[in-house]
Amino acid sequence: MALTTSAEAPLPVGEVSRLIGGWIDRLGAIWVEGQITQLSRRPGAGVVFLTLRDPSYDISIGVTCYRQVFDAVADVVSEGARVVVRAKPEWYAPRGQLSLRAVEIKPVGIGELLARLEQLKRSLASEGLFALDRKKPLPFLPHRIGLVCGRASAAERDVLENARRRWPAVAFEVRNVAVQGVKAVPQVVQAVKELDAHEEVDVIIVARGGGSVEDLLPFSDEQLVRAVADCRTPVVSAIGHEPDSPLLDLVADLRASTPTDAAKKVVPDVGEELDRVRGLRDRALRTVRGLLDREERGLAHALARPVMEHPQRMVEVREDELVALLARSRRVLGHLLDRADSELSHTRARVRALSPAATMERGYAVLQRADGSVVRSPGEVAEGEDLRARVAEGEFAVRRVPDQA
Repeated sequence: MALTTSAEAPLPVGEVSRLIGGWIDRLGAIWVEGQITQLSRRPGAGVVFLTLRDPSYDISIGVTCYRQVFDAVADVVSEGARVVVRAKPEWYAPRGQLSLRAVEIKPVGIGELLARLEQLKRSLASEGLFALDRKKPLPFLPHRIGLVCGRASAAERDVLENARRRWPAVAFEVRNVAVQGVKAVPQVVQAVKELDAHEEVDVIIVARGGGSVEDLLPFSDEQLVRAVADCRTPVVSAIGHEPDSPLLDLVADLRASTPTDAAKKVVPDVGEELDRVRGLRDRALRTVRGLLDREERGLAHALARPVMEHPQRMVEVREDELVALLARSRRVLGHLLDRADSELSHTRARVRALSPAATMERGYAVLQRADGSVVRSPGEVAEGEDLRARVAEGEFAVRRVPDQA
């Protein structure tokens, strides 16, 4: 249960240490895995001192065990070896120090390590970290290359010399780290993250010149694999170990067989590029010349055609056609007008023949009352009634007189 303390009622250091020791004692015996970084076997001493370190993190803890416990594995365990320890956490109250009291030590063999790596490989593959669609393309000509490698190593020399030999203007951002041992993973991870955050770095190369399976274990660490998978900058793996491929090769955007191969794949060769430019230029010239020759032949063929040699011929032919059509249209129009005139004359003659005016020209007259009505019978007119008589040449007034017996 939580303790209640205050500035007025603090706990003594000894009490705090005693309480921590009580909490740790309740943890009981546990199995711990790590890598031995320090081993002290003092002659005549009955206790062996170890430092056990986490291969993926910068964390270590002291381990003590009786000599007979360590002697059981002394022939196969040394500094740098991975072990599994069954131990009970202990709290040394006078110094406030945590340690492990080992009662059993088991070395982790290569077969077991490879089996764990295969299991980790399947787990990461199921998450899609090795999928091809996640691979980022490398820039054609990186201006600055991030290089993670061992200090003054052959891998560093191979990458720098071969890259600068191929493209002298290329620049590097180098991070020297431990490439094996317990410090390798945290240092490589930190270097990769720094270079990925560097705005001028276009591609990152992680290089090492091969080694044994145990030496290459840091490059299969889950923390490093996930760090590379999260990079926005393309990463090239150049571990240089053909028989066994570390997991870094699978998650990287490009795998190179050696550091030298990485330099060749990341940096183009200036001589080859110049040859390619010259070849493309010659090919372009040949293409342009071929196109011009073809167009010249086509133009000559077009100019040799009659229509191009005598362009006025086409106008002359059209002019003759136009004259003929104009004459034809005039003839047709004339015929139409003549026929219409003839029909109009016949119609006018018929109209005149049927017109009352024609009848009156023969001597007839039309009598009309004052209201304009036509007189058709003598009985319609009263004696003394004034009438109008219309004849062919005009009209005049008349009056009916009484009939004479």
